[in-house]
Amino acid sequence: MSEAAGTSPGTAPSPSTGTVARRHFWERDHPGGRPDGADLAALRRGVGRAPGEAPQMWHYYTTLSADGGISRRLWAEHVALTLYAIHQQSLSVPAHQAGTGFGTAALRLHDSDAFSPDAVDRRFNAVATATTLDEAAYHLRGLVRQFRQVAIAFDYTALWHDLITWQSPERIGEVRRRWGSQYFFRPRRGEAPGVAVNGEPGAS
Repeated sequence: MSEAAGTSPGTAPSPSTGTVARRHFWERDHPGGRPDGADLAALRRGVGRAPGEAPQMWHYYTTLSADGGISRRLWAEHVALTLYAIHQQSLSVPAHQAGTGFGTAALRLHDSDAFSPDAVDRRFNAVATATTLDEAAYHLRGLVRQFRQVAIAFDYTALWHDLITWQSPERIGEVRRRWGSQYFFRPRRGEAPGVAVNGEPGAS
């Protein structure tokens, strides 16, 4: 993703307001296409911890509030940052790929022959049936480590939005349906991937 003229590497103009908004760390341009190892190590310090408990992560957040409160947006960003750091570690290609849903990435892992399809099914189901963000994050880490081994990337911004939604119990089903549709959907012969069964464009 190229930087807009007149902005710093961590900022981009908002299309709706024209104001400058900070990019999430995984969205930024990095030398050689991947972040510095020291940055990734700092982000991994937050694994299994609450937002703000690892001071090394503070300047990577874009959703901090002036009162120090932990919002759903911050929780989701914290989890996404730690997952991204695990995923990108030692990976020679970008772990963030806009437009590729988490369920689609899991399907690619399932079909890669790198791991038992049944084992991938179990890991995916464990994520999908998690009832808390902590539980989901734990199982997501297991899948992300496998993505790294096969160099499978996915959209971390979409994941961030999904993790925000996940924190509303009445809306967890939305995320499960989206991921499940991506994971179990198989295009009909002659139909392009990412097209829903009803013929409408589907998110990959």
